[in-house]
Amino acid sequence: MAYNVYVIELDKEVLTSKKFRDKNPNMNPRRACYYVGQTTHDPITRFKQHKAGYKANRFAKKYGYRLVPRKFKKYNPIEKRKDAEQIEQWLTKKLRKKGHGVWSN
Repeated sequence: MAYNVYVIELDKEVLTSKKFRDKNPNMNPRRACYYVGQTTHDPITRFKQHKAGYKANRFAKKYGYRLVPRKFKKYNPIEKRKDAEQIEQWLTKKLRKKGHGVWSN
């Protein structure tokens, strides 16, 4: 089974969430906000699932408006779940280090 990481850009309205802001204390509010995840589905299918509410993250469902393939395409597919989880965490840290607000499970 292959895994994929994916990055969803979130509407800036996500910044109205104290929980999101608390998770990203060093973010630059002028930078884009993202949701980073990993899945056994292709990223387009998983994005549609989030928007439809199926096993959805609340930020991805409410504020997600597009996939950002340039942020994840080069890492896919991934053979092992553990590797996908590590890449998900690494992407989250990398984006936060650049000043983005990021949510990841």
